[in-house]
Amino acid sequence: MGEFRKRALRLFGAAVALTLLVAPTSAVAREQEQQTPLTVPALANWSAEHGSYDYGKGARLVADSPVERRVAGTLADDLRAAGHGTVPVVSGGARTGDIVIDVRPATTSLGAEGYELHAGKRLSVTGATETGAFYGTRTVLQLLAQGDHIPAGRTVDVPRYKERGVGVCACYIHVSLPWLENLVREMAYHKLNQLLLELKVKSDTHPEADTWGYYTKDEIRRLVALGDKYHVEIIPEINSPGHMDPWIENRPDLQLTDSDGNRQPARLDVTQQAAFDYYTSLMDEYAQVFTAKSWHMGADEYMLGSDYSKYPQMLRYAQQKYGANATPQDAYVDFINRVQAYAASKGKQLRIWNDGLTGANTVPVAAGTTVEHWLNVTTRPSRLIAQGHPLMNAAYSLYLVRGGFHSDTKALYDQSWDPRSFEGEKLASSKGITGAKISLWPDNGRGETENEVAVELWPALRHIAQATWGDPHPDATYAEFTARGTAVGLAPGRRDLTRLPVAEGTYTFRTAGTSLDAQVQRTADGYATVRTADGCLEVRGGKLTLNVPLQPGAEATAQTCDPANTLQRWELEPAAGGYRLVNAITRMALSVTDAGHLAQEPPDQRTPAVWHLTAH
Repeated sequence: MGEFRKRALRLFGAAVALTLLVAPTSAVAREQEQQTPLTVPALANWSAEHGSYDYGKGARLVADSPVERRVAGTLADDLRAAGHGTVPVVSGGARTGDIVIDVRPATTSLGAEGYELHAGKRLSVTGATETGAFYGTRTVLQLLAQGDHIPAGRTVDVPRYKERGVGVCACYIHVSLPWLENLVREMAYHKLNQLLLELKVKSDTHPEADTWGYYTKDEIRRLVALGDKYHVEIIPEINSPGHMDPWIENRPDLQLTDSDGNRQPARLDVTQQAAFDYYTSLMDEYAQVFTAKSWHMGADEYMLGSDYSKYPQMLRYAQQKYGANATPQDAYVDFINRVQAYAASKGKQLRIWNDGLTGANTVPVAAGTTVEHWLNVTTRPSRLIAQGHPLMNAAYSLYLVRGGFHSDTKALYDQSWDPRSFEGEKLASSKGITGAKISLWPDNGRGETENEVAVELWPALRHIAQATWGDPHPDATYAEFTARGTAVGLAPGRRDLTRLPVAEGTYTFRTAGTSLDAQVQRTADGYATVRTADGCLEVRGGKLTLNVPLQPGAEATAQTCDPANTLQRWELEPAAGGYRLVNAITRMALSVTDAGHLAQEPPDQRTPAVWHLTAH
């Protein structure tokens, strides 16, 4: 064979080998281009294009109008928090590598919360509203969490349901503000838009009701401002006329009295005008700090463990107002309707739970009152919709209870659960359904710490985000769906509340006039045990509420160390060059009494001790 032919064959063979090497790589690249990027909720109609958007140091946020600049400003904050650097917000023409924020009210097909995202040489986010554009930026953040290269393509992403939420009962057991702030950020990151908070705001009008664990008005203003920034409406709830003990335990004059003369500290006497005036005065005080357009009055479990026959004044009141055919339940519904009218006069829509609507009343609940359905009772969801009630799905199957029932998120996903699936009835249509939410309750307040609750919460949160925004079953398996959550990670700006601020070891704790030697050990959920020579510090004594010693002044003493005892877990909260010792469950900080004992106190009533630590 001639030298020329040998050289030609060698070149041909090299070309074939190169083709064999390059072709599969190109095929992989084309396949990657065609794949829908991972987000939670999933993108339902991704249209792939060739190429990619490449985020780099020269990226700018282009926004012209004040609304667009507000969206861009929040995105800039979150990009910085996520480690993507400082990105300037500019106006004018966009160039390669920029992210463009565009709010076009005429784009009515996107609705109030939908957006269009287009990735190419530039990345553009378009919404008909500020909220829609904001949700587009959440998708941008999730995509950049997986790398600086976003496959070129386009999506139009519009939610299926208007209300997508989480409910938290901080009504007895205080939930720390940083934990709630983390929740707001995570909700927004996953396009959830409604947070129901049943809690107590410290009252100036009724100081007799200021038992722990309340929130100060400034704390709530701070939380509401964060919700406004992240498009999460925070709806307050004061449960009534049942579960009123946090408010009326020191007001026996407002408590419902049974036929034996026993006062019920958890039940408001709805037959009294004074009770209505008291409740609406609390509504007015909450309006000083909450900006939501809804008010939740609860209205659940009013006669839990009893019945109306024990309270003949209810029937008398109902018959005097509605006639001889009235029932005791009509007095209960009358109270709901009076609160509804008061809320409406203040520009707010009333919301209630469903379990009290058993059909035993002759007076209907005012049409337009939103009913949040959690329990299977006689009046079915379809009937409530027919009666003119917007209906939200807050099913028991979506509950996460401290020390109790936990939602089986995998089973719900495998069943393709969606907001039409109520307790006791599945509806064929979504008409009349506002959406759905998961709910967190503290039935055994010491059953789990906040950090343990968070571990259970995040999968459920991602699932409800998916089920209320789009296709409830975007992946073939639950494992694939959870992989989405792993891919997008946690929200930018979220604080790591499991980080122990000191190294494990033995320290001398010193504060004014008091010192103790103790070993600090990190717990599995990110708190610390404080082990002295006599045992581990634990709060004990005083009145128990939901199995938790919530009485201010209850002492912390050394007890036999028990890793399962959540009352032995403490947060070391940095303060003034030292640390406050905050109990993980009661959320009160240790102070030193005049007698030299360690006792828990609400942080705004007695200045907590600041402990200075010296390592041994």
